Amino acid sequence: MALTDPIANMLTILRNGSSAKKEVVEVRNSKFSEEILKIFKKEGFISNYKLIKDNKQGILRVYLTYGKDEKPAIIGIKRVSTPGLRVYKGLDELPRVYGGLGIAVISTSKGLLTDQEARAQKIGGEIVCYIW
Repeated sequence: MALTDPIANMLTILRNGSSAKKEVVEVRNSKFSEEILKIFKKEGFISNYKLIKDNKQGILRVYLTYGKDEKPAIIGIKRVSTPGLRVYKGLDELPRVYGGLGIAVISTSKGLLTDQEARAQKIGGEIVCYIW
């Protein structure tokens, strides 16, 4: 079965896994998904991820992060730009997620960046998702 939005599918798996307090979830591999997970790891929303090869595209095994009181690091994820409605923002319009407590992942001409990195490099782009 073909997925129309594999990024939304990955974000839903992460959201459901963290709310169900799972240690590990698995998502389909793609370069774009791997770049998003790289940002999530750098920002501390996941502890790690690993590529598992199979005879297809591969699977990304994602290790979720929890605090000392068993609260998940991922409280919420929202897909912003979808295949049916792309959302682009300029430098002056870049969003602040929960007043800076969360991040926005932005696809720019220099690759995937967080909203803070995009502001520092003075570029806008497509808003992929919010995570807080």
